[in-house]
Order: sequence, then structure tokens, then C-alpha cells
Amino acid sequence: MTRDTRDAEYTARLARAQSAPWKRLLGVQLPYRWNLRRLRLGRTLEVGCGIGRNLVALSGAGVGIDHNAHSVAYAREHGLEAFTPEGFLASRFAVPASFDSLLLSHVIEHMTGAEAAALVREHAPWLRPGGRLVVITPQDAGFASDASHVQFMDFEAIRAVMAAAGFAPDRAYSFPFPRPVGRFFTYNEFVVLGRQV
Repeated sequence: MTRDTRDAEYTARLARAQSAPWKRLLGVQLPYRWNLRRLRLGRTLEVGCGIGRNLVALSGAGVGIDHNAHSVAYAREHGLEAFTPEGFLASRFAVPASFDSLLLSHVIEHMTGAEAAALVREHAPWLRPGGRLVVITPQDAGFASDASHVQFMDFEAIRAVMAAAGFAPDRAYSFPFPRPVGRFFTYNEFVVLGRQV
């Protein structure tokens, strides 16, 4: 398994996981899409969009940035608005204070807390004043399932990242199951919402 989230193999692994026949048959992404939609994020900038799974759930109200050019190409081939960081800066979407929300889903566990706070601060200018930040990370079993994960980001760690980046956390919950399930269910997530201060 690759540890490099920038290479073609990482993109291929994401695509294989997303398109597994049993996942499509059972509709396993439906609860996660519902969870994002119910947050009513408005116009959303997703940092670390990967191959665009969340952009699909945002139904045209999302723009994605990812450092993996292979993942960006995959997302664009599927009709999504996705860019490398340099591509975003050159795009029509790079307008300060033009997004309602900033989404980082399964991103900050790939770095240290200090790096995560710097990443949020770097993208905060694209948010309107008082804009929302949503951070989603894997729980114990999910964290252990990926060799590219660097730091376990639970509720406390996510709140610390938010505070260091100038956001006030205002809601946190475990999804789709209560927190203890995350110790053995790979797809249980920490979800923390905050607002720019």
C-alpha cells in the first residue's frame, strides 16, 4: 500500500474502493452523502477532495482542491470542479470570501496538527466572514487501515486544529454510529463543525 498521497497508485486505490460492486449494490455511500447534505453547507470549498466523492454529494455546490494531480484529473473526467492548488489559484473560483464553507474530509489525519492548522489558515481567506469549517476524520479502525495516516485526529485534536486556525468549534458528533463502534468499524467518523472568528 502506498504511503504517498500524491501518486497515481493512491488515486487508483481510491477509485477501486469507491467503485467496488458490493458498495454500489448496497449503497454504502448514501448515509455519508445524506450526512453532508443535511449540514446545508452552501457553496463549499473542499480541501483534499481526492477523486471527488464529496463533491458528488454536494450536488454542484462544491469546488475541490487536491495536491494529487491524478485525483484531480479523475474528478474532472467525471464532471466535477476540481483543481490542483496552482490550478485553483488560476481559476475563476479563486475569489476571496466567496465560499460559505470549507470542508476537510479525511485529510488532516495525513499530517501533524500544526500542518493541519496551517492548511486551514491557508484556505480560510476564500471563506466569507463567519464562514463554516467542517472537519471529518476516521476513528480508530479507520485510522489504522491506511499506512499514509500520520496523526490520530479525535474530537480533541480536531478542536485544537480549529482553534489554532482561528475557528470556534460549535458541534461535534460521531457518524454513522456512536463513538465506541469506531474502535472496530473502519468507516465510523469524527465530525466537527466550527465557525470562523
